[in-house]
Amino acid sequence: MKAKAIFILVMLIFGSIGLFVKNIDLSSSEIALFRGAIGSVFLLASLFFVKQKFDIKATKRNLFILLLSGSALGFNWIFLFESYQYTTISNATLSYYFAPVFVMVLAPFLLKEIWTWKKGLSIVIAVVGLFLVVQPDTGVITESYNHPVGIGYGLLAATFYAGVILMNKFIKGLSDFETTVMQLSIASIILLPYVWMTESMDYSGLDTKSLLLIIILGVIHTGVAYLLYFSAMKKLKGQTIGVFSYIDPISAVIMAAIILNESMSMLQIVGGICILGSTLLSEITSDKKRN
Repeated sequence: MKAKAIFILVMLIFGSIGLFVKNIDLSSSEIALFRGAIGSVFLLASLFFVKQKFDIKATKRNLFILLLSGSALGFNWIFLFESYQYTTISNATLSYYFAPVFVMVLAPFLLKEIWTWKKGLSIVIAVVGLFLVVQPDTGVITESYNHPVGIGYGLLAATFYAGVILMNKFIKGLSDFETTVMQLSIASIILLPYVWMTESMDYSGLDTKSLLLIIILGVIHTGVAYLLYFSAMKKLKGQTIGVFSYIDPISAVIMAAIILNESMSMLQIVGGICILGSTLLSEITSDKKRN
């Protein structure tokens, strides 16, 4: 019961990321850089307390795939955070949750997995859901949004995250915790020259609110959240993790509605249910086959 409560807490933390990102006065790439840097430093420091050791030999064997997946993780964050700037948190979150659909499409080709009719149906339902979500009128009265562009960025983020998921399948001999620490660290290292070339990197005028929020994003939403995530995951069944993971997008939509007064049309709500329901159906089916 304690593990379930911790996992739910982590999903709520993840679900609130958009609220913080929208209020940080930095570019998406800078936010991604600082999140990865602060989070990786926090997790590396926590190694002394969780008594986790790195398998250096296994890390070297997987270095190439870690470099690719870490880079993909960093750019996944950039596109997700950019999505928040162009559309509502609800639209960004639902388009981002297209990642499992991309995994379902590519898995038969890259992982030699069997493409069942249920997975095919899940993909069709998700695509229908996406068309319903992409509506010009989201109920939010503002001229600052460009929803098609924002949803496009969300889908780009989903593409990169799907790449991370698929590449993780090829990592051997490293625990999920070790893999995550390495990917966060590599994402920071890769993003540093990218930000240096594309941004001014002058933070002398950064306001206190943005500074506090970026620290919370790095420490709480990344370092603490991942620590709790892995500690709870060890004690939960795969199907429980799959079902509880949907607290993240659902809570993101609810918090955006309550705090930012974002609203969705009935068609968009149905579309969101289609997207989340399609991936949930696929996960439950997969877990039943494994159990």
